[in-house]
Amino acid sequence: MVFRGLGLHIVVPSSSNTFQQSWIASGRILFLIAVSGLGAIGLVVLSALWAGTESDAAALDRQRQLVNARLREQVDQVAHVIGQFGNGYLTRVYPAARSTGGASSLDAVLTAAAGSAISQTAMSAFGYDQAFVVDEKAQLLMLADAQTEKRYRWMKPLFLPLLQDARLGVRQGTASERMPASMESRFANAAGSNRALANLMRLEGRPTIVGVVAINDADQGRQQPMRQFLIVVRFIDGAALDELSRQQGLNGARFARTADADENEVAFQIDATANGEPIGFIVWRPDLPGSRVIGRLMPALSIAALVIAVLFSVLLVRLRSSLGELKKSELHARQLALHDVLTDLPNRALFAMRFDECLAETRNSSERSAVALLDLDRFKAVNDTFGHAAGDELIRLAAERIRSILRPGDTLARLGGDEFALLLRDIKDHDQVLPVICEAIVAELGKPFPLLRGEAVARVGGSIGVTIVPDAGRNADDIMRYADVALYEAKMGGRGQWRVYSPSMDGGRNARDILKNELREVLAKGTASFAGPHSDGVANRPDFGSLEVYYQTVHRAEGGYSASGAEALVRWRHSQRGLLTPASFIPVAEEGGLIDALGFWVLREACRAACKWPENTFVAVNVSPAQLRRPNFAEEVFTVLQESGLPPSRLELELTESSLIEDNSDIYSVLKSLRSRGIQISLDDFGTGFSCLSHLMRFDIDRIKIDRSFVSLLGTKANGAAIIGAIVALSRNLGISTTAEGVETEYQRDFLAALGCTDLQGYFFSKPVPLRELDCFREPETAAGLLTIAPDAVA
Repeated sequence: MVFRGLGLHIVVPSSSNTFQQSWIASGRILFLIAVSGLGAIGLVVLSALWAGTESDAAALDRQRQLVNARLREQVDQVAHVIGQFGNGYLTRVYPAARSTGGASSLDAVLTAAAGSAISQTAMSAFGYDQAFVVDEKAQLLMLADAQTEKRYRWMKPLFLPLLQDARLGVRQGTASERMPASMESRFANAAGSNRALANLMRLEGRPTIVGVVAINDADQGRQQPMRQFLIVVRFIDGAALDELSRQQGLNGARFARTADADENEVAFQIDATANGEPIGFIVWRPDLPGSRVIGRLMPALSIAALVIAVLFSVLLVRLRSSLGELKKSELHARQLALHDVLTDLPNRALFAMRFDECLAETRNSSERSAVALLDLDRFKAVNDTFGHAAGDELIRLAAERIRSILRPGDTLARLGGDEFALLLRDIKDHDQVLPVICEAIVAELGKPFPLLRGEAVARVGGSIGVTIVPDAGRNADDIMRYADVALYEAKMGGRGQWRVYSPSMDGGRNARDILKNELREVLAKGTASFAGPHSDGVANRPDFGSLEVYYQTVHRAEGGYSASGAEALVRWRHSQRGLLTPASFIPVAEEGGLIDALGFWVLREACRAACKWPENTFVAVNVSPAQLRRPNFAEEVFTVLQESGLPPSRLELELTESSLIEDNSDIYSVLKSLRSRGIQISLDDFGTGFSCLSHLMRFDIDRIKIDRSFVSLLGTKANGAAIIGAIVALSRNLGISTTAEGVETEYQRDFLAALGCTDLQGYFFSKPVPLRELDCFREPETAAGLLTIAPDAVA
């Protein structure tokens, strides 16, 4: 297939069917073997894990059952013990009282002192944590200190339900007739008619077994005396829990109010006997035999898996070794045929194939795509300044940045040199998709590129020309030509831009070529005028107008804002096109190699004009990177100063950070030679470029010009004042003058002066004007009347 738009023939290497079939067959066999081995290992591992998990679950369930049974046993034990205690007391004390025939003889015996004795006996003999003797209204019937009485008052509301249960069990008939089934189990351990009750509950925030037993009764037919009860308390989170832990083998058992068990612990919930509400958790480290078995088996299983993996690896190596060379050869051939060696991007051939596929698909669908040509700005300067190694590195870095922005389905190809091509598929809403992608690429390419391991930094930028498919036509040659026209338009518009092709651009290339030739004639005419009025051939040249130098004054930020100098700005008064600004012809001059001659002409005109200005003023002239790279640039400047008679200290050369001015020995030597003669060096657009501080330190800058973009932020954004203040402070510490550009309001003037700027420049003071209108420098004696510039001077 031939792609004429890119001017090449596509040659695609043929694939080896035998290789493909052999590789597929070998791959299938290896896949089956691998699946079988991995399946066997996986089955063994899963079986072991399942068995261990089941064993751990059974062991854990068994431990929980034992803990639950032990808790029930302790509750029943408390009920049984206090039941025996209450029955024994009734057997020994109460019959004696009844033999006297007194109806309330037992009440007389059970005095407060006797109640205290019963309580102390229950705690000392049976090991309860607390014991109380109370009546049926839960009032204490014992001697107790203040602390015990206070503690009982907190517990009393929890004891009342138990007293009611106990009283009900005695006064009503038999348990089987009148008690619910849930209550029968509580009184199972009671002796005779004197039944005991024990419950699990939360007491003082602790899990507790509380037992209640009646310690008085009356014979049948006798009047019922005031009933008295013994209440015992045993906390199960202290010594009782330690005993439970020893008996059941609970490692590290502890009580917790919430289920805060660690990763290797389990929690058993303790429920209240009366209402089933949780009152706490017993937490311990369970004994898991299944995990122990798995831990012992895993080394063996790991070794087995490792052995099988090694066997598979050896087999894979043997299978691949027989076909590897052939595969590498084919991949290498395809890579060389369809990809760029430097960037590994698709080359012209692969881009042509994908572009052809795109055109074929768009013929039968409504899909829209875009083709873009991209060119790095000032790439040749990088190659010339730092060498081809830096140029290659710049190409690779630029390709990586562009590729990071594109969508997965887009194609980025390198056509050669610093030229790239983009194929953007399926851009349904191209009015939104294209600006996002193109502006992101332009922004990325506008950032600095560190080269040669940080020894050099380049700032190049990029321009993009875009055409829509199928809007621009269905022919590949036309589409690529349209994209190239749009790219040229973007470059002529000032570079660092992107343009979409429109039919109005068709004559643009010819128009720019004409403008370039006209500028060459104007420069030749201007150069010849310096040689003398009767130079040969001048009269016969066509008239395309003339170049003029406009001047914008620079004013001191103190002492009435008097003019301290002016910046020279070139204009072209064309005979047919009118007055042209630099943006219209500077790119043409750079493209046509005329920028050196243009800059030299402006420098000569500005020095001649400044000779007639007051001695304490200066003239600033912009210098292009191309001029600085000329080895005899310093000598040319000295020649102009000598011819014009302008003192070197009154000439200020402005270098722009947005240009390619890097830290290299050639530029350093030129600037050092210029400064040795007293010429001032200023850095324009400070803060918008890269490595600004290194420029200040390396090149011994005399003046910093604060970019108008920062000045415009004053009064609108707080960070504008902060940035300008930081620049002024830095300049003051380094002993460097500062000029704020773009001053347009009185507020900006006063604020910048207050910050400490040494000079101000902008439309508030004066717009760029021809030399004949520069009144403030016309006669020294009239300057005093123009020290203060009125606001109505703004253009």
